[in-house]
Amino acid sequence: MLEIGFFRENRDRIIAGLKVRNFKEMDLVDEIFRLDEIRRGAQTELDNILSDRNRLSKEIGDKYKAEQREEAEAMKAEVATLKEKGSVLEEALKTTTSDLEDLLYKIPNIPNESVPAGTSEEDNEVFRAWEGTLPELGESALPHWDLAKKYEIFDLELGVKITGAGFPVFQGKGARLQRALINFFLDEASRAGYREVVPPLLVNEDTARATGQLPDKEGQMYYVEKDDLYLIPTAEVPITNIYRDTILKEEDFPVKLTGYTPCFRREAGSYGAHVRGLNRVHQFDKVEIVQIQHPDKSYDTLHEMVAHVSSLMEKLELPYRILRLCGGDLGFTSALTFDFEVYSAAQQRWLEVSSVSNFETFQTNRLKLRFRDGKNTRLAHTLNGSALALARIIAALLENNQTPEGIKIPKVLQTYTGFELLN
Repeated sequence: MLEIGFFRENRDRIIAGLKVRNFKEMDLVDEIFRLDEIRRGAQTELDNILSDRNRLSKEIGDKYKAEQREEAEAMKAEVATLKEKGSVLEEALKTTTSDLEDLLYKIPNIPNESVPAGTSEEDNEVFRAWEGTLPELGESALPHWDLAKKYEIFDLELGVKITGAGFPVFQGKGARLQRALINFFLDEASRAGYREVVPPLLVNEDTARATGQLPDKEGQMYYVEKDDLYLIPTAEVPITNIYRDTILKEEDFPVKLTGYTPCFRREAGSYGAHVRGLNRVHQFDKVEIVQIQHPDKSYDTLHEMVAHVSSLMEKLELPYRILRLCGGDLGFTSALTFDFEVYSAAQQRWLEVSSVSNFETFQTNRLKLRFRDGKNTRLAHTLNGSALALARIIAALLENNQTPEGIKIPKVLQTYTGFELLN
């Protein structure tokens, strides 16, 4: 959520940024300024009333001491009138403040100046292209869903039986490959200085609201109505909330956290060939990296995190490219996002496997996550990235590494899997 002070000082920048995002409710901006003006005026009036009440209360005591009872009683009546007026004003101020906050929750983050204009993923900018040769497998190549049946790697139909579509069951060497990737990603994060945490998979409304999943993504999350809890769509949500309502010291930066969790997304309205197999599922495993950083260093940190994810792709020997998301494809909470896409040779298409984002103060304003800067406190910056999401990584590994003898396991994973060939 943007700070109201930022709104007052950056009206032109906010309007320009929302236009880059193709934001359709620009009237909300004018309404925010209108309500803020009303709120500030009401607060000033209330402060004056409270000041007058305090002054009169002191004078009443002086009048009684001077035995000026009649004047004191008149002042008491005036205090009573001010008290009633103040109560009415406090209620109006509470309503205006609540209405203002509700509107602020509807405004997305303002994009970084480097974010290109655009309306959809078609307008995303290739930040780093793949410079090598893309693998060509020939007409006999199988997509990963057929490879899964051939080598009994995972079973989509069994998942339908147990739960429903979009819940694959990994088995045998497929399960070991899944576990190998999780351990590899966690080990790499630990070597990069991230502290591992194992967070809950269910969160309350305050937690989901603090990182921006609510009120933006209700339709994508599974909701447990009886307990008023949400299944997490990403480990970003519980991990970042560890520091909700926290004041850090400057020497605490950077805070670096990583965690593995299953992730749950409804993905309503996703149909067609492009979502077959593991391309889009409702439950998938992911290792997340999160950083809390000083505002002056967050963009250096963003590129450091991009480099970390790049190293994972290179060690897995997968062809990949990096996109800078345009305004129309940028997530609600993000100021700048880089997407990683891996090339799927059998499908002959690019699959998104990671997003690395800087949220600046958008999340920390909701989180009330600050740091001490001399005598004052300031909002910290938050960043996170998938490092990595497993489903599509496995899809690409299976397709790109298929041979007549079986599926070759990248060398970096062989100590984790215990085998070199999945067959």
